[in-house]
Amino acid sequence: MTILLLSVAGVVISVVVGMLWYGPNTPTGKIHMQYLGFDKLSPEEQKQHIEIAKPKMPKIYAGQMLLSFLTSVFTVFVITMSVQNGVPFSTAVVFPVVAWLCFTVPTTGGALLWGNSEGSLAWKKFFTDIFASLVTILLIALMVSFFI
Repeated sequence: MTILLLSVAGVVISVVVGMLWYGPNTPTGKIHMQYLGFDKLSPEEQKQHIEIAKPKMPKIYAGQMLLSFLTSVFTVFVITMSVQNGVPFSTAVVFPVVAWLCFTVPTTGGALLWGNSEGSLAWKKFFTDIFASLVTILLIALMVSFFI
């Protein structure tokens, strides 16, 4: 039960990180908007795109929360079980970080390589996305440390 509750709390952490990381006034948010092509649109066109997207947003957010829940469950489960089996917390945190390095980084990179963006923007997007994911995992791990 603790793992489930901590995993749900991890989703909240993920949402907060995403809102702060990709906010329109942050450097990473500006890169995200460039990647979406918003920087080339007039303010009226931006508003039009936002209005078109609004009806889809609940489903998009629900899907993102489900994906965030999976990341959170893995992080919480691995750290909790590791510590309960005698692994020091500092070592247990390494397991989700290695999973991030071996799975999230290549998957994000592959999606951007085969995506529809140009060189330097693709690299900027790559680094902002992978580090947003890493920060989320580390903050979830920090939260877990208070409860195990």
